[in-house]
Amino acid sequence: MIELPDFPWDRLVPYQNMARAHPDGIVDLSVGTPVDPVPPVIRTALADAADSPGYPQTYGTPRLREAAAGWLRRRHGVTVDPADVFPTIGSKELVAWLPTLLGVRPGERVVFPELAYPTYDVGARIAGAEPYASDGLLALGPERVPLVWVNSPSNPTGKVLPAEHLRKVVAWARERGAIVASDECYIELGWEEQPVSILHPDVCGGSQEGLLAVHSLSKRSNLAGYRAGFVAGDSRLVKRLLEVRKHAGMMMPAPVQAAMVAALDDDRHVLEQRERYARRRAVLRPALERAGWRIEHSAAGLYLWATNGADCWDQVRALAEKGILVAPGDFYGDAGRSHIRVAITAVDERVDTAVMRLV
Repeated sequence: MIELPDFPWDRLVPYQNMARAHPDGIVDLSVGTPVDPVPPVIRTALADAADSPGYPQTYGTPRLREAAAGWLRRRHGVTVDPADVFPTIGSKELVAWLPTLLGVRPGERVVFPELAYPTYDVGARIAGAEPYASDGLLALGPERVPLVWVNSPSNPTGKVLPAEHLRKVVAWARERGAIVASDECYIELGWEEQPVSILHPDVCGGSQEGLLAVHSLSKRSNLAGYRAGFVAGDSRLVKRLLEVRKHAGMMMPAPVQAAMVAALDDDRHVLEQRERYARRRAVLRPALERAGWRIEHSAAGLYLWATNGADCWDQVRALAEKGILVAPGDFYGDAGRSHIRVAITAVDERVDTAVMRLV
């Protein structure tokens, strides 16, 4: 039996009920789930591919792999062979299963940031490995570390790791034979700073050896319900992962693969969605600051990392009493005990309502 921590969101239910009791209803800023419509170009592609009676390819269609490689080149300055790309059933499943798929052994450490998406920890536990939250790789000394996660822009903080920092991580990992997996799900959402991929030549020196970049279409294209993601990078690692996934039946439905092609080929809808998020962020951030919260990092992504100095659960309660639900910082590690994570993914009317309640 795998011992896993309690699902953190279950602890938020009493505060969710408190916020729902507000006379004008809840403003749910706790989860970064998309709320805007799926772009028509993507829905059309999904519908056109609906007659798909045969088994889909675990590797993804050649057209999908070409679309993913084209998007990386066009939008992020990354050149990757389409053969070194494959789709994933959303990005969370890959985060959770990557240590197991890579053969990380029980007792070995999987390293991830001190403030991090909880699934990095869970993925290590599923493999029987030791989850190790640390922002200081040098403190690990010479010990063998098979897998290091980086996440830029960060969930929850919105912090962006500059190319220089990522270069140091890559150099450290290569000296020790470690794999670096970079969760880049928010890479299209840079605000004050522009995120860079681990596969960019300024970071990797032109070699993708030992590197994997994980991408999601959930945020950029409102496709959380489609479970559409992909991974790209080291050819040897991609082939290794594919072999295991073929045996395990980890295949993305063919209509979703077709929808991904449409999403990756079309930049216009992404820019339109960015404008929606920028508007919500522009009104919510100053409202929180006027109400006594300090915003830290938050240079990219879909969240505001905020604190008023109190315990995170006291901050959650204070906002729930106003009908606003946010996530406590300790969901993401002990270092978040004095912070809250505020999503900017509610519809405009709910964001405006939150702003009025914060006055």
